Amino acid sequence: MRIATWNVNSVNARVETVVAWLREHSPDVACFQEIKCEEHKFPALAFEELGYNTAVWGQKSYNGVAILSKFPIGDVRRGLPDPGEEEQSRYIEAVIEAPRPVRVASIYLPNGNPVDSEKFPYKLAWMERLRRHAVDLLRLEESLVLCGDYNVIPDPEDARNPAQWVRDALFQPESRAAWRAFKGIGLSEAHELAGEPPGTFTFWDYQAGAWRRNDGIRIDHHFLSPQAVDRFLGMETHRDARDMEKPSDHVPVVIELTD
Repeated sequence: MRIATWNVNSVNARVETVVAWLREHSPDVACFQEIKCEEHKFPALAFEELGYNTAVWGQKSYNGVAILSKFPIGDVRRGLPDPGEEEQSRYIEAVIEAPRPVRVASIYLPNGNPVDSEKFPYKLAWMERLRRHAVDLLRLEESLVLCGDYNVIPDPEDARNPAQWVRDALFQPESRAAWRAFKGIGLSEAHELAGEPPGTFTFWDYQAGAWRRNDGIRIDHHFLSPQAVDRFLGMETHRDARDMEKPSDHVPVVIELTD
């Protein structure tokens, strides 16, 4: 089973690009972030024609997450169970009802900038809510994949130019500590399991020739439960998608589990 995560940066603006990539690579499951539309405007038909079922939690103009699956989708959850002060369309979870089921979540973690605004404590609180929910999910002892745009640069090697991120919410000590606390509950990161080299980036800004200069960062991740780790075969970061016509500023990252 191949499970992709991709921040598509407006699914309707890039539907032809997304469909072309899906047609070529045909993952069994695709988790999208930042779809930037409400459910009734999600281009489900374009994906159903490729054989995908869809589960969507959208929001007008901002955020929004979705799960596509070639298998039936069940037990859908939209949003984290603890709503906190505000709920945005950033988390959708479902069971992929394959012969060997997998519980999958598509996650669009808050950016948190600027750091001196209310957005940064909101980011940290959201990460803590995600951590608490993941603790509960691990108790189910299922194959679990929590993937998406985490908006965290874990280590200096995950940025071409770490110095330019030191004042950014993605690279603050508090963000990275929250990342480690999340991982420390018993999750494994696919990047480490696969032994991907430093400089395997997943995001390049549209500005200042970042893509041409490979001025990227790694912020799109898969986390696996022990049961999913037992099924892990490998992963691919589809860097070439950044060169497609009308690309997202992120690229798809795909893991493979045994069926």
